[in-house]
Amino acid sequence: MGHLAVLVLLCLPVCSAYRLNGAVSKDSDADFVKQYLEKYYKLAKETKPFVRRRDHGPIVEKIREMQKFLGLEVTGKLDADTLEMMHKPRCGVPDVGDFTTFPGMPKWRKTHLTYRIINYTLDLPRDAVDSAIEKALSLWQEVTPLTFSRADEGEADIKISFAVRDHGDFSPFDGPGNVLGHAYPPGPGIFGDAHFDDDELWTDNQSGTNLFLVAAHELGHSLGLFHSADPRALMYPVYSAHTDLAHFRLSQDDVDGIQSLYGSPPVSPGGPVVPTESVTSGPGTPAACDPALSFDAVSTLRGEILFFKDRYFWRRSHWSLEPEFHLISTFWPSLPSDLDAAYEVTSKDTLFVFKGGQFWAVRGTEVVAGYPKGIHTLGFPATVGKIDAASSDKEKKKTYFFVGDKYWRFDENSQSMEQGFPRLTADDFPGVAGVDAVFQHFGFFYFFRGPLQFAFDPNARMITHTLKSNSWLYC
Repeated sequence: MGHLAVLVLLCLPVCSAYRLNGAVSKDSDADFVKQYLEKYYKLAKETKPFVRRRDHGPIVEKIREMQKFLGLEVTGKLDADTLEMMHKPRCGVPDVGDFTTFPGMPKWRKTHLTYRIINYTLDLPRDAVDSAIEKALSLWQEVTPLTFSRADEGEADIKISFAVRDHGDFSPFDGPGNVLGHAYPPGPGIFGDAHFDDDELWTDNQSGTNLFLVAAHELGHSLGLFHSADPRALMYPVYSAHTDLAHFRLSQDDVDGIQSLYGSPPVSPGGPVVPTESVTSGPGTPAACDPALSFDAVSTLRGEILFFKDRYFWRRSHWSLEPEFHLISTFWPSLPSDLDAAYEVTSKDTLFVFKGGQFWAVRGTEVVAGYPKGIHTLGFPATVGKIDAASSDKEKKKTYFFVGDKYWRFDENSQSMEQGFPRLTADDFPGVAGVDAVFQHFGFFYFFRGPLQFAFDPNARMITHTLKSNSWLYC
């Protein structure tokens, strides 16, 4: 029996996110508050029940502690804001400040980790679940030396599953609307694993419970992070359904936390291209915050986003507060200026850039031997003289080429153009026309035309946001 008790303690998950339903009656307020403070702020269980008239004592002190941690006015009183915060969705681990790791700082002792999705929720298509998990892991990959690969069978460092009620780990789920999920810190066996309550309504948007947001938080625990007191942080214990998914990025607090365990991302090889001194803007150079700024091409590259304009490009990364500005020739002396299109194939660690009837393949700072090649080797008809924009979907292994009012789709697996193309862009991307550049981020297509960009949701088949093109450059 003693061994079982130890096992239960060791296997408690590190995060159980609660959605506490509705208002609590006044009669049950005292019990609810006491249980909340016991669970999250280590209030002693033998503490006498809360008495509203008192302005001192252990419960009042714990209310003050909770208010301070969660960024509320510190009054020690159960005002409306405090009770409302107590009823918000949250993780079920004690709140400890700033970025915090688990006792003993457990972390993975290797930088390449495998993950396996054991089963799927029926709320979302399988590829939407795959995409949400991959995006969640990519947030942490972009700011660390960590890399992740998916295993379809057998063992994996991080196993991800959907379950209901009692699912074999001594922490049963409780049906819809309460516990959202939990995860375990790094280690062997069940440690590192993340479980999601399949009685929730999982979504890939802001209705229901967003799988990407919950998975990103839980997988932060799987990598060794505890909770943050910064309300802007992903690791803040209270779940927010109003996060801007289109422009979501880790807070500096999240970055500091994960880098305290694993360090900064590598620069080369296998990381972003080697940095050099940035160009100083001056007469004749494009200005990042010019309201009329447009781009020639946009692409991701090793976790960064590159924005090409004339002889220059900006590189934006999650670990830099300011975009860098460079000459193309500083990195790739043999590439032309005034590019037409660019896209990354992440499985090949290759950037493809286009100008006129030719295209080049780039890895790191090296142009791949045998390039440039003619665009017609990809399967374009002779009538196509140049590409306007291109973007590759790493989940579907498809590359989209936009030319005039039409687009082609290229299968990266078979290395051939798909049958049935070209199609009219407006038929499959309603509202999109005259594309200068395009790239994909967190499941959205971002189409650039002149000084504007259009965020297109392929699941809803509609433009969801219209923004200035240079909003990615913190303008």
